[in-house]
Amino acid sequence: MSSINFNSSATNALQTLRDVNSKLQNTQNTVSTGLKVSSAKDNVAYWSISTTMKSDNKALGAATDALGVGAAKVDTAYAAMDSAIDVVNEIKSKLVTASESSVDKDQVNLEIEKLQEQLTAIGQAASFNGENWMVTSTKTTVVDGFTRKEDGTVKINTAEFQAGSYAMFSTIASGVGSGGILSAVMTIELTSAATQGKIDTYLSTVETALKELTKGAAALGAMSTRIDLQDKFASKISDAMKAGVSKLVDADMEEESARLASLQTQQQLAVQSLSIANNSSQSILSLFR
Repeated sequence: MSSINFNSSATNALQTLRDVNSKLQNTQNTVSTGLKVSSAKDNVAYWSISTTMKSDNKALGAATDALGVGAAKVDTAYAAMDSAIDVVNEIKSKLVTASESSVDKDQVNLEIEKLQEQLTAIGQAASFNGENWMVTSTKTTVVDGFTRKEDGTVKINTAEFQAGSYAMFSTIASGVGSGGILSAVMTIELTSAATQGKIDTYLSTVETALKELTKGAAALGAMSTRIDLQDKFASKISDAMKAGVSKLVDADMEEESARLASLQTQQQLAVQSLSIANNSSQSILSLFR
């Protein structure tokens, strides 16, 4: 039965067109953004997970940047330690020279004093961003990671370095370093009356300092290796998190492209169907001619 008051065919065609247009709009949005889940309404669970993972990845990136600062501190401290070893070796050489009876020990002492001043200068210069691991009596830490626990709480991971145990000095006052590994070295003072026994004692002091400096340099080298490994690990974790987020929210562009073409065809057919349904009422007029 045909009716001029209600055209069911046109209504059905219109509903189909609305449905196709809605799907087409969603697909066009997916293609333009590259995301199948761009907001919470698309998929609440995946959107929540991806948002949290993106936030954590950003925090991990900040931790990695902080790790770079830590690496710079380690490198600065190592450079100072390496230079200090060279200077202490020079002091050792001067003491060996002073063992010769014909050498003017007062002149040798002047050279040692200058080398001691150089050690203080090295300690003062070993500062990065206001932090000096070569002049301290405390331990230090470096941020090296960010993790989220099973209960949802977050934790900042740190790597600890016992800087106070390997520091050249504990303090520097009035341009003179004191305490630390080089404490005894800074007290070396030759006079013309210095005996060989006294020189041997100083040599023993220097050897002890060199041993401790070498241990400190080795500890800094190990710390540097730890930071490098953590930096590589953080990079891999970051890539894995990005890949995880991608699997949750990124669109399959080949699939979406095919769907877009299909929906555009369906839209054209729906428009034609609606046009045909609307024209059916006009054919009723021919019955009255």
